[in-house]
Amino acid sequence: MYQVIDGKKISQEIKDELKEKVAAMKAEGVERCLAVIQVGSDPASSVYVNNKKKACEYIGIKSLAYELPEETTEEELLELIGSLNAREDVNGILVQLPVPEHINEDKVLLAISPKKDVDGFHPVNVGNLSIGRPGYVSCTPAGVIQLLKRSGIEIAGKECVVLGRSNIVGKPMAMLLLRENGTVTVCHSRTRDLREITKRADILVVAVGRPKMVDAGYVKEGAVVIDVGIHRNENNRLCGDVDFDSVAPHVSAITPVPGGVGPMTIAMLMNNCVEGCR
Repeated sequence: MYQVIDGKKISQEIKDELKEKVAAMKAEGVERCLAVIQVGSDPASSVYVNNKKKACEYIGIKSLAYELPEETTEEELLELIGSLNAREDVNGILVQLPVPEHINEDKVLLAISPKKDVDGFHPVNVGNLSIGRPGYVSCTPAGVIQLLKRSGIEIAGKECVVLGRSNIVGKPMAMLLLRENGTVTVCHSRTRDLREITKRADILVVAVGRPKMVDAGYVKEGAVVIDVGIHRNENNRLCGDVDFDSVAPHVSAITPVPGGVGPMTIAMLMNNCVEGCR
């Protein structure tokens, strides 16, 4: 029988731990504050921003919301980021992506101080991760590591395969698994004999961006499968990159969609806000 890894439960545990830490910090006169910037009114972005506000409120940290109109110029956005970088009472800055087409996303991410980059997207923090120095880590891959650890799944010495090579998930995921002493292979759209490689995995992390692409033919018996994807199917129901019904009977543990990796992303964002870039 396979284990369904409950991301809602584990993310709640993390938020409860952070709530206690924040209360202790406040008792010592230490406050944390996250500034969230949204440009435009993309419905999905609005949902994410609202969830981040709720999480801040739950754990007891201050949040500043900047909801800017679609026509906000790149210069105006960069000016706001500069002012937040300079504020001593702001510990974290997050610009909700995507930004409108007339704004250069790379410029925006570079403008955020690495010391306040709680998303872990700044090249300084990415570089720190790659050489094992302290810094902010991208929230979704950090959440996957917590899912594994808190579910009692050993990473050290295991054959780990990451399907996907994005800057936000695939690449940092590989580096974090390496940091935990996994043996890591990264696969992508140009990988030959893909199924042969994924079927070697003791731990398979799927972040390929294609609904239900991974079926039982990609998976070794008894593997652990982590599904990072999220899509809506033809019936408007959420699904992942993994065909859960096909794969689940063959694995030892698997994350569902929804309720697996998704809740962990915000939990780890809150962790970054509270812990700082230690």
